[in-house]
Amino acid sequence: MNIAIIGAGATGLAAAHELLKAGHTVTIFEAGDTPGGLAGGFKAPGWDWSLEKFYHHWFASDADLLRLADEIGARDRVIYNRPTTVVYYAGRFYPLDGALSTVLGGGPWVDRLPLSGSIARGLLALRYPGFNLIDVMRYGLAGAYLVLASNWRRLEQITAHDWLSRRMGRRVYGLLFEPLLRGKFAEYAEQVNMAWMWARIKARTPMLGTYVGGFQAFFDDLAAHVQQRGATLLYGAQVESILVETAADAPCLTVHFHQSPIPNRQSSIVNPQSSIPDRQSFDRALVTTSPRLMAKLAPQLPADYLGALNRLKSLGAVVLIAALDRQLSRAGYYWHNLPKSAGFPFLALCEHTNFVPARHFGGQHLVYCGDYLPPDHPYFSLSDAALRAIFLPALRRINPEFEEAWVQQTWVFKAPYAQPVPFVNHSRAIPPVKTPLPGLFFASMSQVYPWDRGTNFAVRLGRAVAAEMAGLPAPPASSRG
Repeated sequence: MNIAIIGAGATGLAAAHELLKAGHTVTIFEAGDTPGGLAGGFKAPGWDWSLEKFYHHWFASDADLLRLADEIGARDRVIYNRPTTVVYYAGRFYPLDGALSTVLGGGPWVDRLPLSGSIARGLLALRYPGFNLIDVMRYGLAGAYLVLASNWRRLEQITAHDWLSRRMGRRVYGLLFEPLLRGKFAEYAEQVNMAWMWARIKARTPMLGTYVGGFQAFFDDLAAHVQQRGATLLYGAQVESILVETAADAPCLTVHFHQSPIPNRQSSIVNPQSSIPDRQSFDRALVTTSPRLMAKLAPQLPADYLGALNRLKSLGAVVLIAALDRQLSRAGYYWHNLPKSAGFPFLALCEHTNFVPARHFGGQHLVYCGDYLPPDHPYFSLSDAALRAIFLPALRRINPEFEEAWVQQTWVFKAPYAQPVPFVNHSRAIPPVKTPLPGLFFASMSQVYPWDRGTNFAVRLGRAVAAEMAGLPAPPASSRG
């Protein structure tokens, strides 16, 4: 079959990889000038590695991602570390996740002990001044239940707000989970179902991973691999519509698109001088965009499917990255969870170079200030300078000695579709990947549910939808991340 894929992110490239293995012809349409989607990155002068535009890391449990890395010969470039995550309490930051060797002061061998991550979290919870012993016990028992539980469908029938406040207690919920839900989901915080929280606890590990050279290097390698296997990858290809039409007296899917030449990219150029949308016909097509864009691209979809797409709620992401001339967190903390109720203007601060050494970035220390927000939030319309004026003063609460003179450069990135909102019984609201239009499939981060969005689950979704498109058995999937 001749198959079109819209989008060269993790889902689209993973699907292309599977379809090519099965002997199909694949053309990938990518509007941007690089592969990777939201996990893509950029490289400033003097850097050896790229940096993700929106903070990303992998987990040791990311079985689908690691399987793909194996298949393209890149597994040896996946590397892991165990940085420290901290939470805010009474004006200070306290670790609640990190390496056992850091907690006990032992050598790296300690981190190879069985259950070292669980032991470290337990010891850190005991040290956390916001908890008493009963809080620690409820936190640990409820967390263990979620790790062992497998029936997420029962959990999606109740909100995370209700389940966590009952099982872990109001204090644990108020100190740890309520700030996360309110910061991440804003007005929807008390409507998010518990299956979403279960999936985060079930799948994630304290050991975090990245790729030698940065995530952009991984997606460049994956894109090169599918091109070597025969895929056509069109960069700068803005798809206008996908319509069911007739060619040679048979129905087909026609992709209408504009393409702009991209310098220094191995990309086929179709009619580069034409201002009229070009068109190509296919037997099957896979769209990996946001639900709202899918609704615009395929207006022939029936009203009920279009309605399901448009009813899905999601939040966008706004990130400011600051390059500093010195380390911000004197303790070397990687991830800071920030409660907006304490006056922080964003949800999380991530000091990337406390995870990946600053030597890969010309000695600069890189700090993300990130937030998830409704697409109509004022941050999306503010200038970069205005966001910098709002965000940078908060860095003094991480390090009181911080001065804006430390900042050598900043970048701002915004994405209107970055975090799906899963309501109670959300599985009933998700449209199937196989649409009612013959040959047209749709796969977005809204459909990785109950798992949270991330590269591993995007890869898993791409593999699964490719199998369905080609009529092949579904690929095996891990029960965890």
